Amino acid sequence: MSVHDTIPANEFSVIVKMDDIGAGASPHKIAANDPQCDAVAQRFQLLSLGDLSADLSLSKTTGGVLAKGRIRANGMQACIASGDPVPVSMDEPLEVLFIPQPNEDGEFELDAGDCDTMFHDGKGVDIGEAVVQSFGLALDPYPRSKDAETILRKSGVKSEEDERMQSGPFAALAALKSKL
Repeated sequence: MSVHDTIPANEFSVIVKMDDIGAGASPHKIAANDPQCDAVAQRFQLLSLGDLSADLSLSKTTGGVLAKGRIRANGMQACIASGDPVPVSMDEPLEVLFIPQPNEDGEFELDAGDCDTMFHDGKGVDIGEAVVQSFGLALDPYPRSKDAETILRKSGVKSEEDERMQSGPFAALAALKSKL
């Protein structure tokens, strides 16, 4: 056994063996510990992640293993304008279908409806990684503090409303108004 065999594949790896998943729904409650939360926070460039947990049910389907439930998390993101802390409070649904890993020589295509699909190796599914990926997708990509608009305006960044007024159908009206 090498050192690499003991290191999890990701920050919050929770493997459920295929033999432990039946046709009926089996409940799983998972929660990241402090070092795992710190590692997930670093992965998504958060200021902090106080907790990350999920209540899931796993069941085998004809296509693979279906994980359904809810993700809960609390932490802090950095404001895109000021860097100030912006609270993250999440209670989101999760639904992921784990399907078998395709062969190396075979091609595999996903349809638009397959966005929440992950692969499994036939031995188990990593519900921890499913939670982390879903958490990352649910994060606000442009977190803003209460002072963000002011800071952005001072930096010369125009709001969407300003852009519409200067480039849309109202731009001509605004130009006429200034000539009156």
